[in-house]
Amino acid sequence: MSNLDILRSCSLCPRNCGVNRTGGEIGFCSASDKIKVSKVSKHFWEEPCISGENGSGTIFFSNCNLKCVFCQNYKISTEGFGKEISIERLSSIFLEQQSRNVNNINLVTPTHYIPQIIEAIKLAKSKGLTLPIVYNSNGYEDVNAIKMLNGYVDVYLPDLKYFSDKYAVKYSKAPNYFTVATNVIDEMFSQVGEPVFNENGLIKKGVIIRHLMLPGLLFDSKKIVDYVYKKYNDKVFLSLMNQYTPFYNCSEYEELTKPLNPKHYESLIDYCVDLGYKNAFIQEEGTCKESFIPDFNLDGV
Repeated sequence: MSNLDILRSCSLCPRNCGVNRTGGEIGFCSASDKIKVSKVSKHFWEEPCISGENGSGTIFFSNCNLKCVFCQNYKISTEGFGKEISIERLSSIFLEQQSRNVNNINLVTPTHYIPQIIEAIKLAKSKGLTLPIVYNSNGYEDVNAIKMLNGYVDVYLPDLKYFSDKYAVKYSKAPNYFTVATNVIDEMFSQVGEPVFNENGLIKKGVIIRHLMLPGLLFDSKKIVDYVYKKYNDKVFLSLMNQYTPFYNCSEYEELTKPLNPKHYESLIDYCVDLGYKNAFIQEEGTCKESFIPDFNLDGV
């Protein structure tokens, strides 16, 4: 049975829509059986061990299985802007990125295209692709779908957005988010293990868990960092992000209409230090700007 057969009754994410994407049916994420990409670029604003000096070879996939009211990439995640391409074209994009001397292939929001991505990786590797594959996702995944990626992904870069289901449902329409995401991260860690770096400090294998701090949710964020440290200690990296920018449908949620309080972010960093974190990334001030949002213009597609 081909990996692509799962698209006939799609169960690639916890939504488990069961739609026949090969027959033209559309589920929660709005993706068809065709890969849709909005931008191919060198990205210099990922974690230092991913971007390095040469940049990360990002491929931004269109559509998404979350509906975050604050999504900065709503043009592609919710509105679905992008261009449909073949598996063969995606494999060529991987090789074109490699020719640009990027550090890795960075798959951004790839969940709903897992079977096609696997086929594209196979094809690209048969033609000389050697770069690490980074799987950059929102964390709301199906464990069995992630198991399909074993041996194809080198670095997992999942979000861990919420501890409380109240906020997961309210802001992302994602019931049981914490349980789902933590089970998935367990599977990711079992595949790639503790972080491994090359001589230039670039990550070759491992897990980096991202947490975007939201306004007013300091307590929820503390629960997240508590869990990660108690579960993994320094066997994974934690990336604490302060780049929240009021955007998209935030006007409907008064608590999200203002930037993150810098003192709350500093308090969270102090909390991590007190816990004993050694492997963590933090962001400087000034990241709350729309200028950091990519221009989705089909470059490189």
